[in-house]
Amino acid sequence: MSQPNPDILAARQARVRAALGREGLEGIVLVHLPNIRYLTGFGGSSAIVVLTAARLVLMTDGRYTTEVDQTVKPACAALELVKVDTTYDDTLARVVGALGPVRLGIEGGHLSVSRYNLLTSRLSGGSGSGGAGSPELVPVERLVEAERLLKDEVEVALFREAAAMLDEAAAAVLGDLRAGQRESDVAADVDWCLKRAGFERTSFETIVASGPNAALPHARPGNRDLRAGDLVILDFGGVHGGYCVDMTRTVSVGTPGAEAQRLYDAVAGALSAAVEAVRPGATAGDVDSAARAVLDQAGLGQAFTHGTGHGLGLEVHEEPRIGPVRANAAGVPLATRDEVLAPGLVITVEPGVYVPGLGGVRIEDDVLVTAHGCEVLTRAPRDMLVI
Repeated sequence: MSQPNPDILAARQARVRAALGREGLEGIVLVHLPNIRYLTGFGGSSAIVVLTAARLVLMTDGRYTTEVDQTVKPACAALELVKVDTTYDDTLARVVGALGPVRLGIEGGHLSVSRYNLLTSRLSGGSGSGGAGSPELVPVERLVEAERLLKDEVEVALFREAAAMLDEAAAAVLGDLRAGQRESDVAADVDWCLKRAGFERTSFETIVASGPNAALPHARPGNRDLRAGDLVILDFGGVHGGYCVDMTRTVSVGTPGAEAQRLYDAVAGALSAAVEAVRPGATAGDVDSAARAVLDQAGLGQAFTHGTGHGLGLEVHEEPRIGPVRANAAGVPLATRDEVLAPGLVITVEPGVYVPGLGGVRIEDDVLVTAHGCEVLTRAPRDMLVI
């Protein structure tokens, strides 16, 4: 686990406590590990946190207690470590019972129904019927995630470091690419280059899609060899300090044909237009519309089958969704949020087009919203590479 920053962690905890107050809650149970890491710096694979106005309790098992003492507690002076000695749910019930909150938030999107029922039963003394002494468990959505949207100075520094590492990995990957390689071998090379660049791990399963496979936006690398005339999509990313970065480049095996070059030029133009639209006060829908307009003008709108991007952070797919504002058949906007961009937001911009039988093109960069516009974090060349 990397050493967290005490002031930054305290500020994050204060913002979440303020959000609890606005919701009329006395505390919250966190089981979603990215939310736990955001508030405490704990990066292990198993933990539960209870945050109240005055207490911050982290429950984990013996695999991590020494690490918590050495790396988490020094930055979280108020953190109380409770070792799980039976089961996580039994320990949670005991901690909640001791804290005594009346209205306790739970992560509705992450706590399973079975765990909710078990916790309710434990808190009611096993009767499963609640009772006057049992806290009210209130499902909440996005309470911590909303605070994670805008990155603080520590997170921005990590993103800049990670983007430079990703550029290094991309240069190594693209420099070694050649005809005759299998997609799966290229994917293995990509993963090794990410490790060599210093990443903890890949942020998702690497995509290498050649020829007709490139018409599938999330194709899995297989045994197909890279062949003359192929367009090859390479989509890869890594995790640095817990934060995820993500890049896509498309290369041509041999001189591209006229149609392949047309697709590439259109996608490159869509990427440039979308990046130009990223600025404070714009919406996620504005960014998507900028990319989509270029592809529509090129007659490729129907070949663009996904959104223009997504948020990045402790998870590779976070809010906001950079996509069209959805409407029903009558044209009435649905309840999907069209996030207003603000400084500190980190998103991907990744337009693509996919033509069955021919292949596809996708180009992706990571972008930080700044006070005056945006900063493109990933800087690997966008021009089509011919191998």
